[in-house]
Amino acid sequence: MISTFRTAHRPKSLRTAGFGALAVLTLLPAIPAAAASTAKDPSPRPAAQALHRPTTPAEARTSARLASLQGRPERLKAFFKALPKGGDLHNHLSGAVTTEYLIQLAAEGGLCIDATDTAVAPPCGPGKRPAADAQHDAAFRQRIIRAWSMQDFPADQSGHDHFFDTFGKFGMATWYTRGKMLANVANTVVEQNQFYLETLVTPASDASRALADKVGYDADLAALHRKLVAGGQLDRVVDEAVKEADDTDVQFRAAAHCDTPRPDPGCKLPVRWISQVSRGSSPVRVFTQMAVGMRLAERDPRFLAVNLVQPEDGESALANYSLQMRMLKYLRGQYPDSHLTLHAGELAPGLVKPEDLTFHIREAVLVAGAERIGHGVDLVHENDWRQLARTMARRNVAVEVPFSSNKQILGIAGDDHPFNAYRRYGVPIVLATDDPGVSRIDISHEYQYAAKTYELSYTELKDLARASLEYAFRDGRSLWATGSAYTGYRPVPACQGNRPGTDHPSTRCARYLADNPKAATEWRQEAAFAVFERNNR
Repeated sequence: MISTFRTAHRPKSLRTAGFGALAVLTLLPAIPAAAASTAKDPSPRPAAQALHRPTTPAEARTSARLASLQGRPERLKAFFKALPKGGDLHNHLSGAVTTEYLIQLAAEGGLCIDATDTAVAPPCGPGKRPAADAQHDAAFRQRIIRAWSMQDFPADQSGHDHFFDTFGKFGMATWYTRGKMLANVANTVVEQNQFYLETLVTPASDASRALADKVGYDADLAALHRKLVAGGQLDRVVDEAVKEADDTDVQFRAAAHCDTPRPDPGCKLPVRWISQVSRGSSPVRVFTQMAVGMRLAERDPRFLAVNLVQPEDGESALANYSLQMRMLKYLRGQYPDSHLTLHAGELAPGLVKPEDLTFHIREAVLVAGAERIGHGVDLVHENDWRQLARTMARRNVAVEVPFSSNKQILGIAGDDHPFNAYRRYGVPIVLATDDPGVSRIDISHEYQYAAKTYELSYTELKDLARASLEYAFRDGRSLWATGSAYTGYRPVPACQGNRPGTDHPSTRCARYLADNPKAATEWRQEAAFAVFERNNR
């Protein structure tokens, strides 16, 4: 297995202090304060129906139950863990693994921990200790956990560099262990009452880099692409990525005991891969990784899409941002069956120059054609951000929101986050974890944070969970007629007249579910909602 770390490690920020808060966003239906001094805001897309759709009696009883749990932290935590929470669409595999399991992998691999708390190859000479020591030395173990995650990081300090540095510290523990890591993450996803996972890895990283260096950069993107595919070179790299995925499957099934009488819960979880592209690399390497990921998505159904990783504020990432969006636009024309989701707007005032806050989400949507956006934190600093939000709503471009990492990396939380601005303009939102192992959180934490911070009702939480499956790149058609809370999530004609989630759908509906895995996954969640609501009367 090729190491994700070797091509996905992210460099330090340009500046680590002096974060300015985003303009305060007031609660709905008020206009964000950032817009108060500008020209009159044209009416945003009506969101009242999405925010206040009709409530069923079961939903009303569950809402009352949620209200009754306020001030009872343990029961509230149990409520959110049991809540069906759709899928996780923004999840970096190596950053999602629990830190404790990464330490176990380092010990199993015979790795050493050096003076900087970095996992390194043996032998463990002076200044190094066997990672296995952490299994019986509690103080040593806690030191590694703090170095490899955000555990106990001071809340009043910028966590940007510490967050990204963790990947380099535990990177060697992730080499050749992709299947084992997936088993750890998949089990967690199922235990959190989720039904689907899209996770990010870097396929065939060494082969991709070698091909890029061999071909060399050409500013003519069509000519560069012709060089990559000439003589089957690109497909040979894709072949290697497919072999990696095959090996991962074997390792995963062994680690999760899938072929034994007692398989782990994660064995039944639908998992799909998104190919990472290291945006801080040279233009030719970036373009090559993009091409590999898109070609792979067309050849192997386990792979769905491409995404850019590494800090968006990195020097090379900033300098080449617009070029990378043009690269994606060109390659999407060559590989139209590949999906695209992009980290965009993962920026804050003080981290970059003001002008760098004005166009990243816009170009990701309007130039590259992203179908989803990750983070999108700098929305209100974008040029004509209201029109951009309306465009995203019209095109159903969803925003993947990982609250914890936004706070830890950028210092953005609460009313400083554009969560309510997106909702006001009808932009679809899905909650996600990003790097839950590094952040030391889980998806239940993100839902509970959202409910408390933005005073969300149970039906709003339910529709956030529905959205995380609706905007997934899962194969097949949706269960819902329009894919929108604006209609109250009406079933498609084939399943109208059926109660979503029932054990005995009509023959026509059952056939539709059998033909469309996406709809079947959504149906499964509706069944879970029915049970959840019965248990929370």
